[in-house]
Amino acid sequence: MKAIVCKEFGPPEKLVFEDFPARAPGAHDVRIRVQAAGVNFPDVLVIQNKYQFKGTLPFVPGGEVCGTIIEVGAKVTQWKVGDRVAAITMIHGAFAEETVVPAAACMPVPDGMSASIAAGFHLVYGTVIHALKDRGQLQPGENLLVLGASGGVGLAAVQLGKIMGARVIAAASSPEKLALCKEQGADEVIDYSEESLKDVVKKMTGGNGADVIFDPVGGQYAQDSFSCINWKGRHLVIGFASGPIPEIALNRLLLKGCSSVGVFWGAFTQREPQAQADNVRQLYRWFEEGRLRPLVSKEYPLAQGAQALRDMADRKVAGKVVLVT
Repeated sequence: MKAIVCKEFGPPEKLVFEDFPARAPGAHDVRIRVQAAGVNFPDVLVIQNKYQFKGTLPFVPGGEVCGTIIEVGAKVTQWKVGDRVAAITMIHGAFAEETVVPAAACMPVPDGMSASIAAGFHLVYGTVIHALKDRGQLQPGENLLVLGASGGVGLAAVQLGKIMGARVIAAASSPEKLALCKEQGADEVIDYSEESLKDVVKKMTGGNGADVIFDPVGGQYAQDSFSCINWKGRHLVIGFASGPIPEIALNRLLLKGCSSVGVFWGAFTQREPQAQADNVRQLYRWFEEGRLRPLVSKEYPLAQGAQALRDMADRKVAGKVVLVT
């Protein structure tokens, strides 16, 4: 089968597109003919050996797929050949024409959901609903500040924040990105490359600050966010797309009575599978009701997987991007 292969750790330019041996499914696995694979920022870190989960060279990167089951393991009873599924592969295996995953990692795809949307749905929206609902306890009427709001998880946070009844303030780094956030439902926008988060958020919230801050960016913006958090606010640590992992002075939490809360969706899915399943069902309901409309901004051919990751690393990506076979 053809695949994007990581033979040595490094930037996307080190990846190659070539034949890679397919493997047979184990007793509890299924083999999927991939139609589309989601591209996520952790993929950029995995190929550089900078992620908390490590790949063993050589490997095929990519963490989420949608496709059709073409073979089932001897002990698989919940799926059959021909079923259309989405699956989380965690850190490897998705950027290929075929992949093998545990049957338990597969999920049905709702009627009306395209392969491209399904391939980029579960990791992003699963992370965001877990962050906002389970970790942030976001309530209707609260002010939600979303950093990196035009990216995949950021835009999903804008969308789900509105569905959950929050007033959404989207922060991004260009007029074009902010226009996209407005199109997706943001109530207010901030160009944080030009404006002070502290001053603008305080002004937008009548001096109170944001009740919940969704932060996939880290770095200096994480530091700045504690200057505009409300009393008993919740700062959600999603990731560190800017590069540096910030060090937060604990007196800032003390003075605001606020919390900095870690969001590790991968561990959540393993430790609390029933809660994860409940979240997926809720997301599907919102999709089927037409309230949730995921945006896939670009589809790359599988052979251009390295370019997709380069665009992701260079922050040229708005919304969700996928590879298609």
